[in-house]
Amino acid sequence: MAVYVAVAFSAAGVLGAVQPLTRIPGEVVQLTQFGPALGVGVVALLWPGRLREVLAGTGPARARGALLLATAPVIIVVSAALHAALTGEAGLARPEAPFALIAAAQLLGACGEEIGWRCLLQPLLRTRFGPLGASVTVGIVWGVWHVQIFARHPVYAVSFLVAAVSMSVVLGLALDLAGSSRLLLAGGFHALINLGMLLCMDEESGAVLPMVVFGSSCLLAAAVWAWTTARAARSAASGAQSAASVRARLPVIMRDVR
Repeated sequence: MAVYVAVAFSAAGVLGAVQPLTRIPGEVVQLTQFGPALGVGVVALLWPGRLREVLAGTGPARARGALLLATAPVIIVVSAALHAALTGEAGLARPEAPFALIAAAQLLGACGEEIGWRCLLQPLLRTRFGPLGASVTVGIVWGVWHVQIFARHPVYAVSFLVAAVSMSVVLGLALDLAGSSRLLLAGGFHALINLGMLLCMDEESGAVLPMVVFGSSCLLAAAVWAWTTARAARSAASGAQSAASVRARLPVIMRDVR
């Protein structure tokens, strides 16, 4: 785990320094997004068997992928609505690059991140901290990995960290134990968020308010996911307890019948 984190951080720094030389616009893709993928590559060289086991997951893909992907535009709509209500300003930005190119590149870049954060680090930490604890921990590391936020206003940086942890909770709970579909679902959610922020928000300028409303919207989404997941777990436990009670009573009932 330490090897992955070290490579993800250092590789992102190198890629960020190289990007200006490539002339690839930042609105299309940030090369730093591939730092986590390089970290996974190093882990694959050192511990190939362990990596295959982790990436495969320990259970079938959950049928929560559609809900996860639907959560991303909801977060953006709520953020944009709050921002418009507070400022009286609304509208969509017009990127300079073709949108189809941006969308494809953003999905690729998001998968470059998520193969490390959600497909490797999350399952590794889950065995120690459980789904929620692992999600929060990954979210903190993921947020700090965006080191450029610490050059912004402190409220901006804190709001970004809140957003990162909250989105990590949503992703971790939605994809818990998922198998091969985990990467595309996590990457799809991440890309939708990035595209929504590009079109609807002005957070890249360093403006504080857009990041505050975005962080608040992500926190609300995480709270809803945590509440519904906990309620589903309680219902499942109650159902299992009832079934066990019925099975325990069956021998007594059968003796009475005889």
